[in-house]
Amino acid sequence: MNMNEAQMHMLFNHLPVFGVLFCTLLLLYGLIRKSDELKKTALGALVVVALLTIPAYLTGEPAEHIVEHQAGVSEAAIHDHEEMAELTIWPMFVLGALSLSGLTILRKRQAFLMPLIFAGCLVISGMMAYTAHLGGLVNHPELRGEAQTGEHRED
Repeated sequence: MNMNEAQMHMLFNHLPVFGVLFCTLLLLYGLIRKSDELKKTALGALVVVALLTIPAYLTGEPAEHIVEHQAGVSEAAIHDHEEMAELTIWPMFVLGALSLSGLTILRKRQAFLMPLIFAGCLVISGMMAYTAHLGGLVNHPELRGEAQTGEHRED
């Protein structure tokens, strides 16, 4: 079975959204427990999530070309989703780079970097969630508040 670009985008776009949320929670738990191992795991996972953001982003434009003229698809929502994705990807890369730095620097400096990375996780989690919400608006008129064309009645 071959996947088209829209299917590939749907496969990859969930990884950064849930990945950064998972890393945020893991880092919070590591900070609360004062566990260097948990913090390092969270930082390593953030580097991986930053890398997984690349295929999610790169499959977006080809996916757009497949769905943009289909019934029920909002071109305005595509535009908004694309703009937010472009705004979100760069801070995600910065967070990935900071996380990589956090894995390699001395422990004293890591104490300064951890709150910064955690704050970045919170901000980017929100940005990713909003980007995902805008992506959902592309093909879901019910989320856009548009009337449904089919009737559904329970007797």
